[in-house]
This record gives sequence, structure tokens and C-alpha cells, in this order.
Amino acid sequence: MLDIPGRSLKVATRVRIPLGLQEKYQVRRPRDDAIFRRTSFCARRFAPRESVPEGLAAPLPRGGPDLQWGLLTRGGAMLPYDAGDRNRFAQELFTPLPRRYDRLAEVLSMGQNGRWRRAMIDRIVPSSPSRVLDVASGTAGVALQLAERTSADVVGVDLTMGMLATGKQNVVEAGLADRVRLVAGRGEQLPFPDRSFDALTFTYLLRYVDDPRETLRELARVVKPGGAVASLEFFVPPNRFWRAMWWLYTRLVLPVAGLITGGREWFRVGRFLGPNISGHYRRYPLSWTEDAWRQAGFEHVGARVMSLGGGLVMWGTRRHD
Repeated sequence: MLDIPGRSLKVATRVRIPLGLQEKYQVRRPRDDAIFRRTSFCARRFAPRESVPEGLAAPLPRGGPDLQWGLLTRGGAMLPYDAGDRNRFAQELFTPLPRRYDRLAEVLSMGQNGRWRRAMIDRIVPSSPSRVLDVASGTAGVALQLAERTSADVVGVDLTMGMLATGKQNVVEAGLADRVRLVAGRGEQLPFPDRSFDALTFTYLLRYVDDPRETLRELARVVKPGGAVASLEFFVPPNRFWRAMWWLYTRLVLPVAGLITGGREWFRVGRFLGPNISGHYRRYPLSWTEDAWRQAGFEHVGARVMSLGGGLVMWGTRRHD
């Protein structure tokens, strides 16, 4: 059942929306939206309606009166929430990618993505959580590793339906459908009550939200005091030599490698990734991010630069307020 607003929402694999609410919250994306103005290619990728893959929950996040975006229920009704331009861009960027995402993520990270994930999960395992939330779960790679390395039940949240559909297939193939659930939602407006989880992970999230500080506060809200939190993100090498090599790799090699291994969509990702990472850390350097973690309600905050500076694993503990 759904309660509106959705803070008291219970995660489920079946969501029923009364007909009256379907009509009340029907939302269509305007054709003159900035996303559609960019290219006709984007317009083809984003029709006003799309269906939710069978077996995925589509909860109603908390939102204000200006509702501009939405998640679709299985029955076709649009559930609205207030989403920023970075959310829209993330959906546009990742919707075409799920089929080859895991393999190509290794290419784009020079084979380090799996190692970085393990280092992040290493920060969660010792706490022996019973319930873990994985935000920006994508195709459920981290969620599956959490289920394999702990005895926890895992909930994965992601913005992109295509990613969730591929993730559901991966969960079923791994034989972990009884312990891993995937839910459509946003990191900035999590559809869960306060202090719902013993631990939380998030990967490649803060570059795709409008307000990283507020997003960290929202993540902290759903974690129990004392709960372990860890994140994985790309980084810019601090050493000048390796930073120059990283710049050449991200600006020249990545687009070509993406085009060869993944086609047009991954060429676009490869061309986007380097400037996006550089721009993020110019605006939000590591020192700022560590302070934002503490201000959000985490303590014992730490960071480890991985692979000569290509990756960054951060961790902390939810403070007892």
C-alpha cells in the first residue's frame, strides 16, 4: 500500500494505485522541454510513457507541489516527483546502456571498477548488517556483492528503468531474488522511513544530483545510528604526471574505446565522463566532500584514493544524534 506523502512507504514488488490517484497524478513530459530540444535522438529515446519492468516496485517519492517528472507504475500511471536537470540528464545518459553496462564499466575504468567495488564493500562487511540500501544501484552489481558477502537483505534504488530491468535479470540469474529487491527512486528523495537500514552504499551518485550536500543528508536520514556507509566515485589524480595521463585517457582513449566496444551511446558516455569528473571536483573538492559528509550526520569519515587517483572510496558511520 502507498501512503501519500511516501515517507512511510513500504517496499514491495507489487504496487496498486487507485484510479482516482492515477488521474490526479498523471504527468506528461512537455515536448518543448530542454531534454527534447537537444536532439531528435533524445526525443526518440524518451517517449512520454514507458512501462515498468515486471517485478519492479515503483514507489511514490516525497515531492512538493511543482511536480515535473515521474516514475511509471506497472499499470501505466505516472507517479510524479520534483526532479532536477541532473536527474534528467542521468536518465537520458544511462537509459540506452544497460545491456553492456557492467562489461563496459570495466573498460571505462581501465579494469578497476570491480576492485573499487570490493574496496567499498569491505567497509560494510565488518558491521554485519541485516538490511542494506544500495543507492544508484544500476544493474545491481553492488547489491549482489553485498548479498553474497553478508547475510543482509538488500534493497537497490536507481533512477533508470532500463538499468533496473537488467538488474532484475542479474538478481534472478544469481539466485538471490529472495534477498535483493530493486526499487525505482531518487537518491535525493528516498521513499523509506527514517532509520530504515543498518548500512548504505552509493556509487557514482553525487555527480548526477543538483545538491550533493542535501543528498548526503537524505542518505543519512534512512540509516540507523551507528550504521556503516560507503561510497565509490571516480576521482582526479592529485599527482601532476598521473593527472596528465588521466586527462589524455579520459579525453582521447575513453571516447574511442566506448565507440568500439559499445557503439554510439558509449562514445557519448566516454566523451562526457572526463569533463564531468573534472568539473565536479573543481566545484566540490575532496575536502569539501568530507566536510559535507560530517555535516550530513556522519562521523569517522575516511577516504582512500584508488588506482593512482582514478577512483575514490569514502566511508563513515551514522552519528548518534
